[in-house]
Amino acid sequence: MTAPAPALSRPRTAALDRDTAYRLAATEYARIHAVLRDLSADDWNRSTDCPGWDVTAMAAHVLGMAEMAASVREMARQQRLAGKAGGGIDALTDVQVRTHAGLDGPAIVTALETTTPRALRGRRRMSRIAGRVKLPEEQVMADVREYWRIGFLLDVVLTRDVWMHRVDVCRATGHELELTPGHDGVLVADVVAEWAQRHGRPYRLVLTGPAGGRWSSGTGGEELELDAVEFCRVLSGRGSGAGLLGQQVPF
Repeated sequence: MTAPAPALSRPRTAALDRDTAYRLAATEYARIHAVLRDLSADDWNRSTDCPGWDVTAMAAHVLGMAEMAASVREMARQQRLAGKAGGGIDALTDVQVRTHAGLDGPAIVTALETTTPRALRGRRRMSRIAGRVKLPEEQVMADVREYWRIGFLLDVVLTRDVWMHRVDVCRATGHELELTPGHDGVLVADVVAEWAQRHGRPYRLVLTGPAGGRWSSGTGGEELELDAVEFCRVLSGRGSGAGLLGQQVPF
């Protein structure tokens, strides 16, 4: 296995302005609430695209992330337990799932709806105060090692995480995925901009569906056309793609 390249010298920052970022975050929380409230008893046991997670475990993770964002004390508790388990995102999400193992689906929804307003306030407040501070833990994506500013995590990645899990839940349960240009289209456009910046090569991209659009840079590059949600799934590691589609983006 090839070792990751040396870490990038400048921590990654959010490209979205804060007002847009938290408009997207509030809408995304509301949309995943609506999906989860509509699930049947059988839906909660269905497997998702995340190995080892059924819908209940995925919702428990979403709740755990919201609780972490809502409370500095809870953030410290989760990080402490994750550190004891070896650290990293997998250890953190495992802590979140195990913490809520005693809750059924409806109880998770109730807790998430209660926590979300505090999570939004906590994320925005922390971003304002410490958004330019570098996260202490290095992030590794395929052959790239990099650092993020706290604002990139709070303003961008935590919303993408909820969005992708809404996609996961809808795929697992057969529920219709609500997509609109003013919400999902803005989120996808931000993903495209980061993807293009990361690979730095000429391209022409057409993404179809309500969240789609057209983007290009330079001449003579790859020409790609696919569904906007599938594009994001591939970049998140949930699907596979050759060429420029092999460039991952964090979700």
